[in-house]
Amino acid sequence: MSAASSADLVLAIDCGTQSLRALAFDGRGALVARRKVAYEPYFSSRPGWAEQDPELWWRSLVAASSGLVAELPGGADRIAALAVTTQRDTIVCLDGDLRPLRPAILWLDARRAPAPYHPSALVALGVSLVGMREALQKTQEAGKCNWIMANEPGLWERTRACVLVSGFLNARLSGELADSTASQIGHLPFDYRRQAWAAPGSRNARMFPIAPEKLPRLAPAGTELGRLSARAAAELGLPAGLPVMAAGSDKGCETIGSGVVDETAASLSFGTTATVQTTSRRYREPIAFMPPYPAAIPGRYNPEVEIFRGYWMISWFKSQFAYAEVLEAESRCMAPEAMLDELLRSTPPGGHGLVMQPYWTAGLSSPSAKGAIIGFGDVHERSHLYRAIVEGLAYGLKEGLEAIERASGTRVRSLRVSGGASQSDAICQASADVLDLPMERGRTCEASGLGAAMCAAAGLGWYPGVEAASAAMSSSSRVFEPDPSNAELYAELYRRVYKRMYRALGPLYESIRDITGYPERAV
Repeated sequence: MSAASSADLVLAIDCGTQSLRALAFDGRGALVARRKVAYEPYFSSRPGWAEQDPELWWRSLVAASSGLVAELPGGADRIAALAVTTQRDTIVCLDGDLRPLRPAILWLDARRAPAPYHPSALVALGVSLVGMREALQKTQEAGKCNWIMANEPGLWERTRACVLVSGFLNARLSGELADSTASQIGHLPFDYRRQAWAAPGSRNARMFPIAPEKLPRLAPAGTELGRLSARAAAELGLPAGLPVMAAGSDKGCETIGSGVVDETAASLSFGTTATVQTTSRRYREPIAFMPPYPAAIPGRYNPEVEIFRGYWMISWFKSQFAYAEVLEAESRCMAPEAMLDELLRSTPPGGHGLVMQPYWTAGLSSPSAKGAIIGFGDVHERSHLYRAIVEGLAYGLKEGLEAIERASGTRVRSLRVSGGASQSDAICQASADVLDLPMERGRTCEASGLGAAMCAAAGLGWYPGVEAASAAMSSSSRVFEPDPSNAELYAELYRRVYKRMYRALGPLYESIRDITGYPERAV
């Protein structure tokens, strides 16, 4: 890091589904100050809908930033730049003054839109042959922009800009309609191979037909988007004119925040959505027609496989099966997860044969899939069920990792873990055993914020680029080495049971879908 003035910190803004965090990092990656503002994840006026007022995110940012600055030794003058990382695939419509026209439609919203793109007979045949016809249809139906165009045409006509959460916050900070290339992950007319807006007439432009003038200017991660406006600065308690740097999506920033900059290591995100990612110099689809996302290192890609409901399942378990543990944790002034760790330690690896398939929400490549738990016997209790959830999620991530390795032709040698559930030693150890790889946990649980800080540090010239910033600012607090005997047991369960579950149960899932209508088929 080059010599600096009193401005020795960067401010990372991490806007998630349930909270916004303002995080001040120094040039070595140490978290100096933190302020969190929690909020309800969404409101729903109809079943399956999930919306949020974008102004709530801005008010939370104001509260978090001003609160952090007030408590920061040396105050606002220590902040040299700021960068934003956010949840993905949440759409905000802005008017000519860059103010929201309607509530944002969140990534977990389940409404469906008419598909604007209908492939030619030849293309349709090819897509059907690889089993992705329904995926192509459902991808378009999930497009929030497509729903607004079809159901709120007057509002769409007044829409000056259609942006993600990052685009909204960056516009509010700088007054400019600009966003990071590495944040464009969602149902948008984006060309993932070129890492630019899709060319007119291309398939992605026809699937999500947003006029180019409604889309923000894109800039690579680690470059300047604009300067903090006087109005925003007054609200945030920061100096006007601070550089607003391009960062990336929350998962992408977690990956570089964990120190994963190539294909020899993988980033595991133990969050609401569980993901496994690597960083690649090449465009490689881990699953056919599922593009790698733009990385927070310019020109790189993040091949990713996700488990949509991921570690949300731990919250599900707590609400459905662990009321006693939650109450006891409260009485002992402990986190509920600490009590749940005791459940893991009280059961043997493999849980006496209880195995879970974590498809509580079906994926695009397996649209009929449902969750399943098999192997029940009279020995099983809630503790075994909890273990099955933890192990099943690890099996799912292992399967995703194998898909990424096949696509890249490179063997992953180590794992880096982040996300809320990663703070559990027991979960980390069980996961390291299942994946049979050493798993490193970073010194901060704010990996996505740290990744955004790395982008800001690179943009300031503290480091020659984002990759160099990641190498200098990331570090581990603990390494979980796989237990050989446990790894051997898990390998057998994975190979002989888990890997065969979907194939064996697939026809039953299809029958359930036909009989009940759930999950719905693409129209």
